[in-house]
Amino acid sequence: MTARDFIPPVYTTNVEKGSVTWESPSNIALVKYWGKKQDQIPENPSISFTLNHCKTMTTLEFSKKGDLEHFEFEVYLDGEKKDDFKPKIQTFLERVEVYLPFLKQYRFIIKTENTFPHSSGIASSASGMSALALCLMSVEKQLINSDVIISAVEEELDDEYFNQKASFLARLGSGSACRSIEGDLIVWGKTKSIEGSTDLFGIKYPYKVHENFKEYQDTILLVDKGEKQVSSTVGHNLMHNHPYAQIRFEQAHQNLESLKGILESGDLDAFNAIVESEALTLHAMMMTSMPYFILMKPNTLEIINKIWEFRQKTGLHISFTLDAGANVHVLYPNKESQEILQFIQSELVAYCQNGHYICDQIGFGANQIQF
Repeated sequence: MTARDFIPPVYTTNVEKGSVTWESPSNIALVKYWGKKQDQIPENPSISFTLNHCKTMTTLEFSKKGDLEHFEFEVYLDGEKKDDFKPKIQTFLERVEVYLPFLKQYRFIIKTENTFPHSSGIASSASGMSALALCLMSVEKQLINSDVIISAVEEELDDEYFNQKASFLARLGSGSACRSIEGDLIVWGKTKSIEGSTDLFGIKYPYKVHENFKEYQDTILLVDKGEKQVSSTVGHNLMHNHPYAQIRFEQAHQNLESLKGILESGDLDAFNAIVESEALTLHAMMMTSMPYFILMKPNTLEIINKIWEFRQKTGLHISFTLDAGANVHVLYPNKESQEILQFIQSELVAYCQNGHYICDQIGFGANQIQF
């Protein structure tokens, strides 16, 4: 597919107003995406676990308006008007207008809420932008009369096309958002080792996955719930002319290839090695960019060392990964969850800000909420 495949047919249904609601999860990358080209195209492929409890619920209210020259929208987070969110959404609407040509015909009210702290290191942009993209797709679906379709959508806006376009649109708002539409394992970025992989949108991982990775657990330790010192956008841009960039991009392809065999065989030790290496490599790229920066906190390192000591002592298959922030995602198989969660609560929660942590696990993507 190409981007042109997401330009819609002529809308044949008139819809004056309405409201749609979607909830969409965050995700945690196992092989990290860091560095992007023009139009939110990734420099390297990534694969992520879709989460279950960490999600955003967005309601989009829309009504026809007279002015067709400008985007018109308001944004609310937890009932509070958030004008500081508007520039990012304005940029998103400008990027996707060619694929959603109805946008200037409506006034939108975007009401959103998260099940986790905003800017906490949990990917709120992933869940938020994917939820908004899904709402906009639901509006478009109402505008397309399935009896008169004359494009690649064929007889109806089917689920596969709907999800692909939603992922494609979400990517234009936040790269990692394209991995939040479906679950449980999602690949984004063209790589020869994954059939059907593409830079345009996320795809469901198409190969066999061992039972060891079913119901995998992710306990998120909130080391620092404040705003990140450096935005992900700035961080991605620092990969341009980074001295180690090309080697890193090649490493991501190699790690994804290795992960295929690991996911099939159920080798938890090998899984832990790749996931932890990927997390540390991500932060190594930040520390060796120019300008350089460190997002880990002292308690992040304390937690990592505690995890390593516990794993060495017990032989249990606990590991960690990090996003572009200080918080630690503690990953472990469901069959070992009782002992590992007890360790987390007794030894690791003390390093969290105000003792806050979130217990999550693999999820299976977004859902439309019907009222």
